[in-house]
Amino acid sequence: MIRKTFILSAILAAFITSCSQNPTPLNSYSTLSFDLDSIMKRGKLLAVTDFNSTNYFLYKGEPMGFQYELLREFTAYLGLDLEIITENHLDHAFNFLKSGEADLVAIGLTVTSARKEEITFTVPIFETRQVLVQRKPRNWRSMTEEALDRHLIRNQLDLANKSIYVRQNSIHQERLLALAGEIGDTINIIAVPYETEHLIKNVANGEIEYTVCDENIARVNATYYPDIDVNTPISFPQNIAWGVRRENSEKLLRELNSWIASYRKTTGYALLYAKYFKNSRSNLIVKSDYYSLSTGKISRWDDLIKKASEDIDWDWRLLASLICQESRFNPHVESLAGAYGLMQVMPVTGDHFGIDITSSPGNNIKAGTMYINWLKSVYESRVPDEKERMKFILASYNAGPGHVLDAMKLAGKNGMDPQKWDGNVAVWLLKKSDPVYYNDTVVKNGFFKGTESVNFVTEVLDRYEHYKNIVPVADRHLNLASQK
Repeated sequence: MIRKTFILSAILAAFITSCSQNPTPLNSYSTLSFDLDSIMKRGKLLAVTDFNSTNYFLYKGEPMGFQYELLREFTAYLGLDLEIITENHLDHAFNFLKSGEADLVAIGLTVTSARKEEITFTVPIFETRQVLVQRKPRNWRSMTEEALDRHLIRNQLDLANKSIYVRQNSIHQERLLALAGEIGDTINIIAVPYETEHLIKNVANGEIEYTVCDENIARVNATYYPDIDVNTPISFPQNIAWGVRRENSEKLLRELNSWIASYRKTTGYALLYAKYFKNSRSNLIVKSDYYSLSTGKISRWDDLIKKASEDIDWDWRLLASLICQESRFNPHVESLAGAYGLMQVMPVTGDHFGIDITSSPGNNIKAGTMYINWLKSVYESRVPDEKERMKFILASYNAGPGHVLDAMKLAGKNGMDPQKWDGNVAVWLLKKSDPVYYNDTVVKNGFFKGTESVNFVTEVLDRYEHYKNIVPVADRHLNLASQK
């Protein structure tokens, strides 16, 4: 049974790796600057992280995770946007860093001398130790603590001749090799290409007897699987940090070290750590239908959204992101202005298309997508680039096309590109709250406060990127390697 599970996992892992959606490599590492100055000029930090139940995942349509939220805090501190690159193979993550495709590896790396030869570590984000993960006996609930301890491995010497499954080439494999020498006996180390959480699940299911995990991750998983024990340490405390390139990252490293050292002392950091590593509700999240890493689902309306997206030739995850932005998937929400339902359609819009927007979630989505198709016809000839046109459609879904068309005219009149959104038309939509501009002769629709609409475009597209990062591999992610 174990052998079949691992073979299937290997096949799936190979398939996922071959279908990776990582960004196109930069041309030449040697001719490019990667340090903080160039990152600030770019306006975006490119960070690699892995998807699992603590670092980065989707729950009820929203991105979450300790590493993700920590990255958000750091980029907000610098005033930068954040682009996440997902990679659960550590070797691949390091390659992104070395090639310049990423600025930072934010996976939560155990600091080792060998890894220092490849990358430069930040100051520690936290400390942890490695522990043995083993299954409790069936009647453990009726046992005293002393009796339970007698049944379980509590002395590292008792690991002699035991078979322990670990992620191959991981810090856990290295530690067991060292421990075998320390106890002067054989430990049967079975190195396999699977993420730690997958191995923990196998222990809980009785497919294997033992694995090794970082203690903070182990304790989170113990809330999902109460039949496992994680109270036997096999290492001393070890530092966990982020990593940057060994060259051309000096300024970024100084900024990171200063920020991490300061942020670790804050209440915000304490709350963030507790949220992901000490939260008794973690079990409810992971077992939810809307924990996307396990189920591949974003919302209860996914089937309706997938079907409707075909009518507008959109990726269903983009439509899902728009719906999340509009209603957080609540089919009964109504705005003060009267917009209703999942897609916050105005009654007059529904009437125009002959649809009762309150009759069902399906009809609400149908009316919203018919409106999107109409918006596509408005901009098809005005904005030839498809990616740019998407931004105009999203802005118009929020603001109405009249105000966006006004902003396009203002952009053209004032020497900017009326066919580009960021830094061009978006700027002039924001200026429509100024009488100098909304009274301009080219403006037909008067005053408009454009902040919400500009943010709407950004937030829908940002969430869409998270959906693309996680949903395509959601039901197979546990077969990928972590190597932490």
